[in-house]
Amino acid sequence: MALLRERSAAPAAGGPAATRGHGLALAALGVAVAWGVHRVVPGVPMLTAAVVLGVAAAHLPRLRAVVRTTARPGLSFAGKRLMRAGIVLLGLRLAFDDVRALGWATVLMVLGVVTVTLLGTWWLGRRLGLPGDQPLLIAAGYAVCGASAIGAVGEARGSDERDAATSVALVTLCGTLAIAVLPLLQGVLGLSDAEFGRWAGASVHDVGQVVATAQTAGGAALGEAVLVKLMRVALLAPIVAAVALGVRRGRGRGAGAARVPLVPLFVVGFLAAVALRSTGLLPAPALDAAHAAQELLLAAALFGLGSAVDLRTLTRTGTRVAVLGLCAWAVVAGLSYAGVLLTSG
Repeated sequence: MALLRERSAAPAAGGPAATRGHGLALAALGVAVAWGVHRVVPGVPMLTAAVVLGVAAAHLPRLRAVVRTTARPGLSFAGKRLMRAGIVLLGLRLAFDDVRALGWATVLMVLGVVTVTLLGTWWLGRRLGLPGDQPLLIAAGYAVCGASAIGAVGEARGSDERDAATSVALVTLCGTLAIAVLPLLQGVLGLSDAEFGRWAGASVHDVGQVVATAQTAGGAALGEAVLVKLMRVALLAPIVAAVALGVRRGRGRGAGAARVPLVPLFVVGFLAAVALRSTGLLPAPALDAAHAAQELLLAAALFGLGSAVDLRTLTRTGTRVAVLGLCAWAVVAGLSYAGVLLTSG
């Protein structure tokens, strides 16, 4: 799967804000439609719908030219800057007490699953010859938290928008399939509702997809799934910091290295949001408003990334990307299942 190549070289009149206006307006429209889809079909997370709509916008005859020219600056802005803001607000969904409530056995299980999935997927992607940062971005998406992790790692790495869009499309597709497939396996694998929730939380990618998957088994499953998933989200900060450190070392000691922060500012914001949530000072209405804003920002960012996907060039890397996606899916699901069994005694 490859991405959009054609971009407008000439800036629009009126400065950066005017240049981005068309794209941001289109992203806002995409978010509104994605919200409507989720309201009509609750089983489809809004973030998943946003990615699909972004891909569709890039291929509809009347929108295609706009997406590739006048709307491109704004859509790229949404895919990067709004993604950062959404990741910061994502930190307000996690408190330190949530991690302690999981118990050390489950925490160690999550650490093991994330580590093996991240390194194994990265290694396999490189062996398959995927271009650019795709191996690392896909690995981060599968191991941590889907498109949010891809956006965060891509920002720290300075990845090409095309690599990020391909990775988001793949991870979104597999996460969407998990919503339909995993509930069918609960009885076959002999998992209780709580065990199924932990399995979904440890193996499904985006938070919305985890919720959509786990809610099929009831409230107990949903609660366990969200806690485990948020533990994976907490690992986003050290992983992004490690990536930023790698970029800095790779550039040596020159001026280029000095411009790469050891911990990106949006990761600092994410950790600050976790700390703020842990104080218990924020009232429920404020948390609800922050959650709604986070969903809207990430939906706009994913619409922007989805609009960079070019399905016409799918055949160039499509087979290798599909092989990596299926293998990574099998690894994270298998490891999570084994981990749930080991920690359920």
